[in-house]
Amino acid sequence: MLEPPLRFSRDEFDARLKKTRQAMERKGIELLLVTDPSNMNWLTGYDGWSFYVHQMVVLPIDDTPIWYGRGQDANGARRTAWLPENRLIGYPDHYVQSEVRHPMQLLAQIITDYGWGSRRIGVEMDNYYFSAAAYHHLVQGLPNARFADATALVNWQRAVKSEQELDYMRKAARLVERMHQRIFETVEPGMRKSDLVAEIYDAGLRYADGIGGDYPAIVPLLPSGPDASAPHLTWDDKPMQKGEGTFFEIAGCYHRYHCPLSRTVFLGDPPAHIIEAEEAVLAAMAAGLDHAKTGNMTQDIANAFFRVLAEYGIEKNNRTGYPIGVSYPPDWGERTSSLRPGDLTPLETGMTFHFMSGLWMENWGLEITESIVIGEDGPELLAQVPRQLFVKS
Repeated sequence: MLEPPLRFSRDEFDARLKKTRQAMERKGIELLLVTDPSNMNWLTGYDGWSFYVHQMVVLPIDDTPIWYGRGQDANGARRTAWLPENRLIGYPDHYVQSEVRHPMQLLAQIITDYGWGSRRIGVEMDNYYFSAAAYHHLVQGLPNARFADATALVNWQRAVKSEQELDYMRKAARLVERMHQRIFETVEPGMRKSDLVAEIYDAGLRYADGIGGDYPAIVPLLPSGPDASAPHLTWDDKPMQKGEGTFFEIAGCYHRYHCPLSRTVFLGDPPAHIIEAEEAVLAAMAAGLDHAKTGNMTQDIANAFFRVLAEYGIEKNNRTGYPIGVSYPPDWGERTSSLRPGDLTPLETGMTFHFMSGLWMENWGLEITESIVIGEDGPELLAQVPRQLFVKS
């Protein structure tokens, strides 16, 4: 079979493995079972919509990793991952969603056969893709192993982006710019939301200017009016209404790398409280961005933001951002640090965050956000969309 068209050099993959193994060594982990598809992709390049069944990368501290998944998905690993043929292991299809057998039973035997059955094994305990049943069968099938929680161990290694990763995120930014432009060009009272979402997807996926989009890890979020008080509502087929504000939380995605960006559109004349909220958010964001530089901490961005917001008499009782990069559904965040008071993560050059300054009040909402790259002298704004409330009569 032909060599897969890798999206990163083998040197970059080797550097990722080295960083991860150093983190494993610090935690005393000899074998790491990586079930987060974002981490699987980052370590090996594997890319497929197969995370609805059990799969993982098995990473020994002293040997070549193994891709383990459904047998019919092994060709996907051959086409996307750098791993050699003898490190691709597919399980038979009678293990899929079976009531009498489980893929982790077979994996436990494979681990034993490789001589790793007595190792200290790290598993991503708090992960969308690792079930209680999976853990149960691993523990039962590996009685001599010692298990450790390795949640986010790989995620933390992904924090500082390489130049190739940043290139993909900048391309994702071009896509999200197109998406917001399309929204403002087409949205109008009476337009059905499902039709508007079709326009958003068209702008984010269609090939133009040398790039075409990938599917984002989160679907478009665009609640209107009182529904905008809830941050995670999607859409229906009802018409857009004059006199309502709608925030659009969307992301461009390129080779699985994301650039989220939110803007709010008001159809008609916005009321005073919306105008005042825009002024407060923009001032608070400017203060936060002044602290988004190498050597500060994540809480420095958040403290500056919340301090200015409080001066306007506005309380936001949730974090104001999170790291972003490569991801799969259901989330485009990296699930490590947060932009919030008390988070002491040092900011390093090349870290990337979604500065999520959204307000969700009793019966309205407003989102104006930025995706940023941390730099020595301040942040790079990935997307170039005017930072403002958009008003369309």
